[in-house]
Amino acid sequence: MKRDSRLSGILHVLLHMAETDGPVTSEHLSKAMQTNPVVIRRTMAGLREQGLVRSAKGHNGGWTLSRDLATVSLREIYEALGSPGIFAMGNRTEAPGCLVEEAVNAALDDTFARAETLLLERFGEVTLAMLHADFHVRMERHASHCDFKDEPDAA
Repeated sequence: MKRDSRLSGILHVLLHMAETDGPVTSEHLSKAMQTNPVVIRRTMAGLREQGLVRSAKGHNGGWTLSRDLATVSLREIYEALGSPGIFAMGNRTEAPGCLVEEAVNAALDDTFARAETLLLERFGEVTLAMLHADFHVRMERHASHCDFKDEPDAA
């Protein structure tokens, strides 16, 4: 079963937008995500319907964030994407004729439901601001590892 990476992809897009002053075009975002601009527009439309982004047409148009990063949770974004399935695993059959398989399905269904509840709770706790801050910490750390001012000249 193919993994659904839309949440990861759209988080990537939103953080790039947070680093940009002004609107960002679907064409620009599609190059960063190595996809078609139509895919970006379709995905962003769901976020626009939820009030997370806005768009403007024409010259100097594009997508902008419409809310402060601290007020947007991963859960809101997940739900704006249509709440895609979280697990790639599932029952072999949904209506088994075997009592053993019924017992297996019951155990799996309960476990999956509990895991999904925990995951969605965590998604509600994590904000775009938290991801944005983590990105900046990583960028600072990376920059500090690339500082060659204390090394002797290679002359």
